[in-house]
Amino acid sequence: MTTAIRRTLATVTVAAALALTACSGGQGADEAGSGKQADSQQQSSASDAGGLQDQKSQEQGQPDLSGIPKTVAEVNGKKISKDEFTQSYKAQYQQAAMSQQSGGQAPDQDDLKKQVADQLVDTELLTQAADKAGVKASDKDIDSTLDQIAKQNGMSSGDDVVKAMEKQGSSEKKVREDAASQFELTKYIDKKADISDPSEKELKKQYEQLKEQSKASQQQQQQGGGQSGASGGSSQQVPKYEDVKGQLAQQAKTQEEGKAAQSIAKDLRKDADVKVNL
Repeated sequence: MTTAIRRTLATVTVAAALALTACSGGQGADEAGSGKQADSQQQSSASDAGGLQDQKSQEQGQPDLSGIPKTVAEVNGKKISKDEFTQSYKAQYQQAAMSQQSGGQAPDQDDLKKQVADQLVDTELLTQAADKAGVKASDKDIDSTLDQIAKQNGMSSGDDVVKAMEKQGSSEKKVREDAASQFELTKYIDKKADISDPSEKELKKQYEQLKEQSKASQQQQQQGGGQSGASGGSSQQVPKYEDVKGQLAQQAKTQEEGKAAQSIAKDLRKDADVKVNL
């Protein structure tokens, strides 16, 4: 959904793949949420995002998938396959390559592979725990999750999400399965960690911080060359509080869920039978 819950839910966050498509309608949410909102969407199942290639990322090289074992990991007897790993790794490699374009440095693939494997293990641990706790997504829950993803990406409805993902090669069934997984894991984490919506006071504090960040960014741009074209000026204006309140609330909750997910997964590992073959 970096290193928040989306990192832990790398293989099941439909919103991640949508973010990688850079849907034009989702720019407002990115501005309101700053880097953390885009960060959440870094993670995705690569079958959704693996086909995305831009020229600059190609210049950074291609992901090295040689030597990946047939079974990348086992979690309490459940196997994580090479195909599953490959899909997630391709998407995250692309994102890492794009984030390092300015420095001209390719991602450390050995380190990234370990991160992806750990993410897949954590996701499986959380999935098993949610299933054991009896958390199950209804059709209504799935529809609601897809509608939420649509809103975050500037789309009209969950149907638009499905259509966008189908264009990337996913089936409607797969999209709905991923949305169900996202709902179930988030529901389990919220209940386990007792996470609630942020207060009005917390949101207003977050909004003031956002304005300060925007102001500092504009000052840096002016000092760096004084250009106020498309890359500066109006593009960094912070919307009114009421216009971004919902986005700020989602961001704050997602951050708390991310911290909780990592903590819960760490505890689950203590009693789990985990074997990583990389």
